[in-house]
Amino acid sequence: MRKLEKTITMSEIMTPNMANFTGNVHGGDILNFLDKVAYACASRYAGTNIVTLSVDSVYFKKPVHVGDLITCYASINYVGTTSMEVGVRVEAENLKTGECRHTNTCYFTMVALDDDQKPTQLPPLLLENDTEKRRHREALERREARLRLYQEHSKKKG
Repeated sequence: MRKLEKTITMSEIMTPNMANFTGNVHGGDILNFLDKVAYACASRYAGTNIVTLSVDSVYFKKPVHVGDLITCYASINYVGTTSMEVGVRVEAENLKTGECRHTNTCYFTMVALDDDQKPTQLPPLLLENDTEKRRHREALERREARLRLYQEHSKKKG
């Protein structure tokens, strides 16, 4: 039986082609990498194809510079029937000085798909320690907020 991996760590060096007009790394390049990290974490857990449903509030607390190594720490925080939340913490490291900065944290909602590209059932999430239990509680709160926002948005006429 396949072991259900709940975390993944991925790193990437920020190169000059990722620079925006201020000389820092473009947020879009970071988001692209974050989506890959969330996909890898979710797909590894589910053992199937995954698609991104949503990304919650990405705040860039500190800039990421060309030459920094960003490391993303991802974890499965919540699992429903066919969807799951993946939390991603991003740290940037100046490779010359060794200084590390927490630049942002965000949450992806990912959906598992079967071979026909239809949502498929996920294995239940086993919470094994206090950190996982805290993350799960917080994920449930975010899920409720997302559902309220979705319902409010659905009621508005365009």
